[in-house]
Amino acid sequence: MTTKRDYYEVLGLPRGATGEDVKKAYRKLALEYHPDRNKAAGAADRFKEVNEAYHTLNDPERRAAYDRFGHAGVTNGGQGAGHPGFDTFGGFGEIFDAFFGGGTTTRRGPRPGRDLEYHATLGFEEAVFGVDKELELDREEPCERCKGSRSEPGQTPTRCTTCNGTGQVRRVQRNIFGQFAQISACSTCGGEGRVVQNPCKECNGRGRKRRQGKIVVKVPAGIEDGTRVRLTGEGEPGEPGAPRGDLYLYVAVKPHDLFARDGTNLLLEMEINFAQAALGATVEVPTLKATRTVKVPAGTQSGTVFRIRGEGVPEIGSSRRGDLLVTVFVSVPEKLNAKQKALLEQLSDTLQPGGATPVDERRNGKGGLIGRIKDAVNGDSRES
Repeated sequence: MTTKRDYYEVLGLPRGATGEDVKKAYRKLALEYHPDRNKAAGAADRFKEVNEAYHTLNDPERRAAYDRFGHAGVTNGGQGAGHPGFDTFGGFGEIFDAFFGGGTTTRRGPRPGRDLEYHATLGFEEAVFGVDKELELDREEPCERCKGSRSEPGQTPTRCTTCNGTGQVRRVQRNIFGQFAQISACSTCGGEGRVVQNPCKECNGRGRKRRQGKIVVKVPAGIEDGTRVRLTGEGEPGEPGAPRGDLYLYVAVKPHDLFARDGTNLLLEMEINFAQAALGATVEVPTLKATRTVKVPAGTQSGTVFRIRGEGVPEIGSSRRGDLLVTVFVSVPEKLNAKQKALLEQLSDTLQPGGATPVDERRNGKGGLIGRIKDAVNGDSRES
């Protein structure tokens, strides 16, 4: 029984050789021992051995199995499924590629249309409620005269006689390895298989003309600033038989005078006076649609957040809406008339003096402004 040589030894490589090292060694040895060049006794067996080693070491999975288990780790002595040996010229394309720049080329299919970009600016309420936005585009469109055929009306491109409509030409070469067929794109028709004999006078045979046009895009409710929307098939037309490109719409949203946005929630800051905060009151709160009444309980502190459910932003693709979070601040009057001043002085005499509060507690504590806003977002807010 013949003992197989180590595959690394066959190719003259160390075990840490790279994939590129494996290919280079294979090309060199395959050319040296190929039976069409080397008629010496044993050359065919040597070539088969080189081919077998290459197919194992060039495949990462098979190489890993070989490194771990040796020849027992690879199927059929290194010639498993999909890796034929010398008898079927397995792997010989590597040699051909190295010296002739590749074997065959496939016919180039019709190219799809070019993608376009458009930047649109929406008003705050347009983004919240959605809008049908009219866009004016400068893009190529199929020629109206030839309908994209590139030929004069009533005529059509004819089959290329050079390649007989295949878009490819075949050249046969003979060399030391035998006879090889090299296939390349037809230079007459550019690989399309058809030739325009009488080009359209309107578009000069291009099949397209640049012109301005308008389209209406339905922008969904709830879209955010910076969103990119893909509009399939709204780009430029492709070659005959190929799809149009796409239009990518980049959305910018203008800020609102009163409201800010946090995901699907709207944020609003509102002032109430000292009396309303101390005694309680019912106040009118603006929303994007109308106004809502909010009951401010007696003793409300500055920074308290009230949640008005369902008055926020729609969730795209859903019937759910966010909420309106209203943060109230107690306003301190800058000027008082004599009567107001006298009343406040009387009130001050009946109130206990205030005290200092630690900074961390004041800013972030349960009763602090930041803490109350966080609680409101997380659901711990006053309902109205």
